[in-house]
Amino acid sequence: MQSTCFADTVRAMYADIVDLRAFYASLLGRLAERSITMALSKIWVQLPNERLIGLGYTLPWLERFGADAERVFAFMPATQGAVRWPQAGPSAAALVFDEEMPLFDSSIDRILMVHALEHAENPRETLMEAWRVLAPGGRLVVVVPNRRGMWARFEHTPFGTGRPWSRGQITALLREANFTPAASSEALLFPPSNRRWMMRLHQIFERAGRRLWPIFAGVIVIEAQKRLYQGLPVAQRASRRVFVPVLSPHGAAGAARGRLLRAGASWSEAAPVRRPNFYGTRPPISSSSKDVVW
Repeated sequence: MQSTCFADTVRAMYADIVDLRAFYASLLGRLAERSITMALSKIWVQLPNERLIGLGYTLPWLERFGADAERVFAFMPATQGAVRWPQAGPSAAALVFDEEMPLFDSSIDRILMVHALEHAENPRETLMEAWRVLAPGGRLVVVVPNRRGMWARFEHTPFGTGRPWSRGQITALLREANFTPAASSEALLFPPSNRRWMMRLHQIFERAGRRLWPIFAGVIVIEAQKRLYQGLPVAQRASRRVFVPVLSPHGAAGAARGRLLRAGASWSEAAPVRRPNFYGTRPPISSSSKDVVW
């Protein structure tokens, strides 16, 4: 019983791609998307021919804000899962490890994070990786659940899973990762109710909440700029997760290797074929590579 409860708790900490798509296809999800879009519009500065990356589940907003961008890619964390995007044309989505993105240094103009930082294994390392790939003066836009809001207290929406943040906490973390927080906004000031009559009143709640209870908004939207004038400490970073292909028969391979060794074969003959490690190390990206390139 205890192990089952623990497994349910662990699953609740992560947002699955299937659940995210189902939520944003619902009426409540569409209202939430519209509210976050309005908050993003207040702080989103148009950059001509920008290179834009969305980390987490950002598909609804990449379609809206990436129309004028030179390149747009949707990076989805491995713990979340990935879907094809866009539906028509070549896919611009990739399954990545959020602490080791397959990009050159200083190659991105803006990163949008939604449903990402609250599920990150190490949020500071995720922000440090975003700092690495952003160009000088690049912008980072983060959408995180508000610790004081109602949406973080109900698990029937994706904002009720993971780690909620207060405005002071996310601001301090951004500064620690060498970002300068700038403009900010709020969204989801209406209750996260599935009742039809409540959702019909969402605009009234939204307008009243911006004036009367902005501190209790469902999410915090904050933009930060990459800072260059402070040096970063050099540290050896080891990846804590090792991603292995699901269909790799480790048990059968280990048993076969043991039988070969007992039969007198040398260790080199019994050693398994080394498989490529897609996430443990970051291979160089060239113009002929099939990975994401600019």
